Amino acid sequence: MAAGAPRIFVSHLSGVAVFDPAGDQVGRVRDLVVMLRMGQRPPRLLGLVVELATRRRIFLPMTRVTAIQSGQVITTGVLNVRRFEQRPTERLVFGELLDRRVTLTETGEDVTVLDLSVHQLPARREWEIDRVFVRKGRKGSAFRRAKGEALTVEWTAVTGFSLEEQGQGAENLLATFEQLRAADLANVLHHLSSKRRAEVAAALDDDRLADVLEELPEDDQIEILGKLKEERAADVLEAMDPDDAADLLGELPTDEQERLLSLMQPGDAADMRRLMSYEERTAGGLMTTEPIVLRPDASVADALARVRNPDLSPALAAQVYVCRPPDDTPTGKYLGTVHFQRLLREPPPSLVSSILDSDLQPLDPEADLPAIAGFFATYDMVAAPVVDEAGALLGAVTVDDVLDHMLPEDWRETEFHLDEEVAPDGS
Repeated sequence: MAAGAPRIFVSHLSGVAVFDPAGDQVGRVRDLVVMLRMGQRPPRLLGLVVELATRRRIFLPMTRVTAIQSGQVITTGVLNVRRFEQRPTERLVFGELLDRRVTLTETGEDVTVLDLSVHQLPARREWEIDRVFVRKGRKGSAFRRAKGEALTVEWTAVTGFSLEEQGQGAENLLATFEQLRAADLANVLHHLSSKRRAEVAAALDDDRLADVLEELPEDDQIEILGKLKEERAADVLEAMDPDDAADLLGELPTDEQERLLSLMQPGDAADMRRLMSYEERTAGGLMTTEPIVLRPDASVADALARVRNPDLSPALAAQVYVCRPPDDTPTGKYLGTVHFQRLLREPPPSLVSSILDSDLQPLDPEADLPAIAGFFATYDMVAAPVVDEAGALLGAVTVDDVLDHMLPEDWRETEFHLDEEVAPDGS
């Protein structure tokens, strides 16, 4: 960014791609690192936290940023790929400065920080935060957006950024990351402080938090769930995929499990107990109890309507399972499976019972992980039915659940461990 260029509001840098001089993408901006200074001097912008394709977060000094323009950051092409570690004198803009309450020095009025702007100093490769976008009035909540006059003031017009804040909120941080996939937002939460992680989790709605929890490491899941009120924790567990919720419940003390199960809807609690009765690395322990189940007299049009449900994962939407009533798991007699590609080739009025694939043997609930993985690999499956001795459909195992349990326990945090300074191309 050349001297004299317009200021940049930090919310516009969230998720922005970072490129080397050759035009190759090296990562995305996940936060900004600033250093607060004594007196009324504006904070110095030290650099950017950049997430590489390996999900490792590194520090990119502003001295190595040659341009910020057209929704992208250009670097000199040389990166230090050591893992970013925040120093005591540093503050993260997204993680610590947004949403906090500060005070207008002129009036003494408390305001909430919505955004910050940065600019490059003339004739120097140094950047500062120069202005603060704030909102007057009370702080908003997860269910009520704050109302009040919004205004932009000079950094020197506010005070309170250096103070520790107990109830910071997360409305504007979430707005900054609202377009992230659940897995990417989970990665953001994982790198926040425990206090800030709890604040963000409290601000998420139940469905969004459920999706994010499913993508977090086990320790983070337990920590966040433990900081929710029990009634809300039960609601979030109900919103999670049953198999993921059962895995999380299984990590809790028995008395806590029972308290949460007692607060859940009876049907959801029954599913949880059934899943928890199986060994973790078996088909029964891995399956979800909510596959698409249809009766034999359902039409192809009915099946396609169910497959279109946007809340279904791609693996669960890949096929439907045809069973005699009842059609809630555990169902009546399992008859067979119809893949969605077959559904697309058939006339909408056709009955699903006329196009069943009943050749493949379903999985036994006691089948172990190697047997399940072999089944998926042999038949190129993305999901498979789990059927009990009486022929009733219990649920379905999806390929993502198999991979989750075959990868190392810390796979969500696995990175390439490179510590030397290299160019993005590895030279």
